[in-house]
Amino acid sequence: MAIVDVTIIPIGTEGPSVSDYVVNIQRVLESFGDQITYQLTPMSTLIEGELPVLFKVLEAIHEVPFEHGIKRVATNIRIDDRRDKKQTMASKLESVQSKLQS
Repeated sequence: MAIVDVTIIPIGTEGPSVSDYVVNIQRVLESFGDQITYQLTPMSTLIEGELPVLFKVLEAIHEVPFEHGIKRVATNIRIDDRRDKKQTMASKLESVQSKLQS
């Protein structure tokens, strides 16, 4: 199980808002159903799943702005792939929160 932090930046939009692109990306994420878990944040989207599936997801969401007329897209990707134990977005948060309460 890996966790990806991804930000997709459409370049050359008519205005400063990108929320319509974010909505379309979220719809593509929904189409991956039970293969992934994802969470929208104010600055990026977090996605967890098996690495081969995540690469397919990344390719699909990178294409979204192109499908809506954008000619250039910058995508920033960070991957956390821990293999010594199972981790999820929730378990990572729980680990920090439990230490904060100590």
